Amino acid sequence: MLSPVYAAPMSAEEALDVVVIGTGQAGVPLATRLAAAGKRVVIVERGKAGGTCVNVGCTPTKTLVASARAAHQARTAARLGVHVGELRVDFREIMARKDAVVKRWREGVEHRLAGAGAHLRLVRGHARFVGARTIEVNGQRFRGEQVVINVGARAAVPSIAGLNEVPHLDSSGLLNLRALPRHLLILGAGYIGCELGQMFRRFGADVTIVAPSKRLLPREDPAVSEALKKVFESEGIVLALAQRTEQVAQVNGQIELRVDGGAVIRGSELLVATGRVPNTNDLGCAAGGVALDDQGYVAVDERYQSRAPGVFAVGDCVPGPQFTHVSWDDHRVLYETLMGGSARPRTQRLVPYTIFTDPQVAGVGLSEASARERGLDFEVASMPFGDIARAIETDETAGVIKVVVDRVSEQVLGATICGVDAGELIHVFSMLMQAGAPLRTLVDAEMVHPTFAEGLQTAVMKLPRYALS
Repeated sequence: MLSPVYAAPMSAEEALDVVVIGTGQAGVPLATRLAAAGKRVVIVERGKAGGTCVNVGCTPTKTLVASARAAHQARTAARLGVHVGELRVDFREIMARKDAVVKRWREGVEHRLAGAGAHLRLVRGHARFVGARTIEVNGQRFRGEQVVINVGARAAVPSIAGLNEVPHLDSSGLLNLRALPRHLLILGAGYIGCELGQMFRRFGADVTIVAPSKRLLPREDPAVSEALKKVFESEGIVLALAQRTEQVAQVNGQIELRVDGGAVIRGSELLVATGRVPNTNDLGCAAGGVALDDQGYVAVDERYQSRAPGVFAVGDCVPGPQFTHVSWDDHRVLYETLMGGSARPRTQRLVPYTIFTDPQVAGVGLSEASARERGLDFEVASMPFGDIARAIETDETAGVIKVVVDRVSEQVLGATICGVDAGELIHVFSMLMQAGAPLRTLVDAEMVHPTFAEGLQTAVMKLPRYALS
């Protein structure tokens, strides 16, 4: 438990420069930087410091993904001529390692707040608006010249008959398991369902993914979905796609999903991974004049300003991509705004993303389908990931590369990569787009052989304009 960094006056209402609600990936750097600039800041947290990323998001899941990949590599090492003895996956040890990594990062957040100086104080408790730019926490009221909402999001619970009467897990609850499920049923084929499904299969659980969508990762390019489907099926993951769950029940200790058409799918545990909703329902937004959209997100303008004067919102509780790097960038832009500087509008930025399946899926900018919908004049460079020399040498051939380029200007409009280290490789295209550099820049670059990055150049040179004669 952190101690106050400065003592609060014993009054009915404390006046401050800035009140930040939530210690997520936008709230903490924003609060500490504002305090360092001389602002009197209170940051409020009702749960564990660090927000979603540190506690139930990026940190724990990617730590577990590393263990799952190690198990898979050992299990399949014979393909490289390496034969191992009996493989033993110690699930408790894996989870203990995850807990230790989370604890390390959470303590880092707490130390950062504690060491921020006399202008910043952490207050523990549930914040609720009780008036304009005024919140109440544990009976104490705080009024800020500015208030910043950084309350994050949580797993959504779909409206399915019987679901509320059946024990089920969300992505946070799954991370607290101490025994490996025998047969994990997953509702949802998005990035959370796919990441966790492959992870638990590699730990040794049977896994069935059930979703109404016809494809895994239905928002991705069909070629990506197909590549991932082949990998999942090769690893023994059962895919029940284009199947809408109509009813959930618990029968003889098992979870039963009744899907359209009358078929029944059975398992030992159920993970619901059907999206996320913002944590604004118990924030008292109406009392603070803070308007929400029809999905509960805080309505903000290009400078993160809500419809309540002096109240801003950042991170997963505002409309837009829900990624840690987006939240961090939110803080950077909002800091400049609050300090009177100039900053670009929130929607005028490139947002690369990565789905940490194996192979990874990463993208930036427009997909081929999006470019077509906009009526743009473009061409597509495409190549199987398995055509990369490095992929063949490492036997990591699953995936595809697709690059969308403006036919006239040669500007990169977007890129999608499914393959090993796609999350690292996508930054090549992200930086080209950020710099406004033509795709010719990649063609003319000297790439190290043999690397996966070299394959990006190879893919681009599949376009006739860049092909070697």
